[in-house]
Amino acid sequence: MDAHPRLTNEDKRTLGLSSLGGALEFYDFVIYVFYAKIISELFFPSTLSPFWAMLNTYGIFAAGYFFRPLGGVVMAHFGDLIGRKRLFSLSILLMALPTLMIGVMPTFETIGYAAPVLLLLMRVVQGIAIGGEIPAAWTFVSEHVPEKKVGLANGLLTAGLSLGILLGALMSLFISLKFSETEIHDWAWRIPFILGGIFGFVALYLRTYLKETPVFKAMQEKKSLAKELPVKQVLAHHKTAVIVGMFFTWFLTACVVVLILAMPNLLTGAFGFERADAFKMQSAAIIMQMLGCVLAGMLADRFGAGKIMLLGSLAVATLATVFYNSLGHVAPYTVFILYMLLGLSSGTVGMVSYSMVKMFPAQIRFSGISFSYNFAYAIAGGITLPLVQWLSVYSQIGAMYYIWVVCIVAFFTALVYRSRFEQQTKNQELNGTSLIQADD
Repeated sequence: MDAHPRLTNEDKRTLGLSSLGGALEFYDFVIYVFYAKIISELFFPSTLSPFWAMLNTYGIFAAGYFFRPLGGVVMAHFGDLIGRKRLFSLSILLMALPTLMIGVMPTFETIGYAAPVLLLLMRVVQGIAIGGEIPAAWTFVSEHVPEKKVGLANGLLTAGLSLGILLGALMSLFISLKFSETEIHDWAWRIPFILGGIFGFVALYLRTYLKETPVFKAMQEKKSLAKELPVKQVLAHHKTAVIVGMFFTWFLTACVVVLILAMPNLLTGAFGFERADAFKMQSAAIIMQMLGCVLAGMLADRFGAGKIMLLGSLAVATLATVFYNSLGHVAPYTVFILYMLLGLSSGTVGMVSYSMVKMFPAQIRFSGISFSYNFAYAIAGGITLPLVQWLSVYSQIGAMYYIWVVCIVAFFTALVYRSRFEQQTKNQELNGTSLIQADD
């Protein structure tokens, strides 16, 4: 057997369409936050104070996170029973349609309190969609590509999610340069949502060219699909895998939310960077994180995800320490270089999905990944920024201490993963079976 199998043209097409769809879907999910202030002014009564209008707007944004676990578990349930492809297509439809609706929706001035209610409903549907999309993508692609390329595939997919954030930031920058503040407030804010919806439908059409995974087809033929609720089996027989997956997801959340999304606020608020410079640094760091995801995937295929997570968590902790302590003490160019290195090292998060694909057997893989990822992301996504804000009361670089804790947890979780699951993989390979392929 070829120790280094190549990706076939069909593998590349599957990977490309899955990554593109994931990027566009993540763009649809995050574009809301870039226009939160305008939405707060248009979808709530003018008599409401700016503080409460903004709080309600962020509350509606958070609703998307809270419904991720529900959407992920329900969609994964059917994905494990009726097929990956159908749910993979449904998730992007459930994201594209609400995004388009937000772009054309009447505001409070036109329909009163129905406006924020409809906005909340659209965000709930988007949360359900994103909860199903990401685990579906990881499962779908991992079951298509050769086993020795699963790390690379997951690295590329995770890079695609970061690309979605970058597209949202670049679209916001384009709108701000192209239109006046009055035009943006009056109508131009709708453009990113309408385009996001249209792109989503294009991605949905392209996904019709994808085929069901060979693993699911094999399970159908052998009648080895889950005989009871997949999530019930996950919780009954795979508790360690769930815990490992949730801790790894916490690491992923911190690297995205703290090191990428929240960084411009820290740079401009506490250390006097110009807003434009901070967003340029953020965009460059996203690109470095994408490169890091791909590099981590290639290394994981060769050395195993456990070793990469061990080294990656140490690298993130070390570089975060140097970077945060350099703020306010070194030249902006040096800060930029350090931030790029930190972004590159944070690409280790590309291996979070790889580890979960390896831990859960094919019959319940979709449900196992979805439960671990979505519940952890809902919890971590809710507590991360408030905790970082609380730490900043005691230190301008309080975020560094949060990253330390997360990296320590990720390091010891990687040790458990290596001893418990990578050894199991080696044993199965010796016996001629595979954790990726259906083996019964």
